[in-house]
Amino acid sequence: MNFGHKFVHVPDRYVRQYDLLLMGGIWAQIELRHEYDDEAKGKRSPFWIDEIKPIQLGSFDLDDYFRGRREFDSDQWVDLLIRSIGLEPYHFERRLKILLLARLIPLCEANYNLVELGPRGTGNSYAFQEISPYAILLTGPTTVANLFYNMASGKMGLVGLWDSIAFDEVADLQKMPKEVVTTLKTYCESGMFARGKEALTGHASIAMFGNTNQPVEVMVKSSHLFAPMPDVVREDWAFLDRIHFYLPGWEVPKMRIEFFTEHYGFVVDYLAEALRELRKHNRTEIMDRHFSLGSHLNARDVKAVRKTVSGLVKLMYPHGEVTRGELAELVELAVEGRRRVKEQLKKMGSFEYQQTSFSYIDSETREERFVGVPEQGGRDMISTDPLAPGSLYTASVDVQGKVGGSTRYCRRCWSWVT
Repeated sequence: MNFGHKFVHVPDRYVRQYDLLLMGGIWAQIELRHEYDDEAKGKRSPFWIDEIKPIQLGSFDLDDYFRGRREFDSDQWVDLLIRSIGLEPYHFERRLKILLLARLIPLCEANYNLVELGPRGTGNSYAFQEISPYAILLTGPTTVANLFYNMASGKMGLVGLWDSIAFDEVADLQKMPKEVVTTLKTYCESGMFARGKEALTGHASIAMFGNTNQPVEVMVKSSHLFAPMPDVVREDWAFLDRIHFYLPGWEVPKMRIEFFTEHYGFVVDYLAEALRELRKHNRTEIMDRHFSLGSHLNARDVKAVRKTVSGLVKLMYPHGEVTRGELAELVELAVEGRRRVKEQLKKMGSFEYQQTSFSYIDSETREERFVGVPEQGGRDMISTDPLAPGSLYTASVDVQGKVGGSTRYCRRCWSWVT
C-alpha cells in the first residue's frame, strides 16, 4: 500500500504512531482491519491499521555510523562487513576479505568502473541483487536510449536513475550495439555524455561481471585476462583503459554452504543507506597523507588508484582515521588492480601501454615499492621492475653447472639478501 510522502496517523488504541517515508519498492508490511460503523459513516474511515512493520529506513545518521566504527578495530570492522553480506569471515584470509569488500566500491564511490572475471558460482553479482536497492543488474544487451537518454521521450536513462549499474554475464553482450560502448567509453571517463543537442551528466558507477572458461594460468600464458569479454568490448582498448580496478575473481572460492554466516551483521537496508550516504563524500586525497605514486602511472592510472583507495577507505575506515600501514595495504591493492588492466592492454599489443612498472613512494622515507600482479608471478623472484638504487641481483652456479638460487646485494645494508 502506497501512502506517498505523507505521514500516516493511527489511533493510539490500535497501534503505535508511525511516520512512513516512501523509499521505493516494498517498504512496509501493514495489517488492515475493516470495521464498519453506521454512526460514523462519512465521518471516519472504516479501515483501521492494526500493525505496521517498516522494512526500509526512514532516516540515516552518518555521524552515528562513524561513532560506531570507532568502537571496532580494523579486523573486527572488516569481519562485521563480511557478515553483513552473508558470509562467515573466519573462512577467509584478510586479502580475500578485502577483495570481497572491493565488490561494494561501486555502491559507495560515484563514477567508479569495476571489472571482475572469474569462475562461476563465486557470487560476484550478489551485492547488486540483494544488498542495495539503489543498484540494478542487467543480464543482457541494452541500448543507448535505455542506458543514457531517450531522445524520443526526453527521459533520462539508467545512469541518471541508479547509483550503480552492473552487467552480468558480459559474454552475453556480444550483440550490444557498438554505439553503446562508444557512449559508455565517454561516460566512464568523465561521467558525461552527449545525446543530440544535450550534454548530460550521470553519477552511476559501472561494474562488469563475467566468467572465465580456462584456469588463470592458461589465460596468462596463451592470451590475456580480457579474453572472456565480448568482441565489442574487448576490441575497444580505449574503453578497457577506463577500467579503474580489475578484481581477480579466480581468487574467490565458489560459494559453499559452510561459508554462509549464522551470526549478526548490519541489516542490508542500513548498510545500503550507509554506502549511499558515503557516495557524497570525497576520500580521493587521503592517499596523499603518506604516499605518492611512481613515474610509470599516467594521469588516468593515478585517477584509478585514487578512486579505488577512496572506495576502500569508505568501506573499511569510513570515519577517515587510518594509519600509515593500513593505508599502504589499500594503496598496494589499488595499484595492483590498475596494473592488471594495463598489463593486459600491453599483452594485447599496443605500444601505448608499455609502462607497467607501477609503484608507490613513502613520503617520509622516500622508499619506492613496486607492485606486481600475483597471477603473472615474479613477486618473489627477479622482477622486471626497475631496481632500487644500490641493488644488484646475481645467480649462482654449482660445480655440476646447475643454476642455484638468486641473491640480491643491498647497498643500504651492505649485505647479500637471499
